[in-house]
Amino acid sequence: MRPTHKPGSFLRIPLPDGSFGYGRVLELPFDAFYNYRTTEPDADLDGIASKPILFRIVVRSPHPKSWELIGWREIEEPLTEPVVQFRMEVGPLRRCWIFDSLGNSREATPKECIELEPATVWEPHGVEKRLLDAFMGRPNTVLERIKRELE
Repeated sequence: MRPTHKPGSFLRIPLPDGSFGYGRVLELPFDAFYNYRTTEPDADLDGIASKPILFRIVVRSPHPKSWELIGWREIEEPLTEPVVQFRMEVGPLRRCWIFDSLGNSREATPKECIELEPATVWEPHGVEKRLLDAFMGRPNTVLERIKRELE
């Protein structure tokens, strides 16, 4: 098994259309993904870090070899804030809980959860598709299916 990258590592991610997305390793188990896409590989860490974050999620580890490590920097303050997600009880009651990476948790309504990130472990190819969907302005089928369960 390949070693995992340390928090602060920047990743260049090849997308299904031949373009590139960019991510950042956060404190385990989270990664952040930037709202930044290029047609040619970019390694300008300052430029990448200046872009907004699309989402912070858990990706099945280790990262694939195709996700190229392009550098490392200390993690900036906004990326150290707690990650807030939701989980939903399976079954007809559709009870939801909002929790964060610090261990805080509370029961919530499905309406409160719908705008949050679901507590899901993403496969790397799913992340690649989700990034491309975001860049193309289209809904991601996996994310939409999860959120549909809240309605």
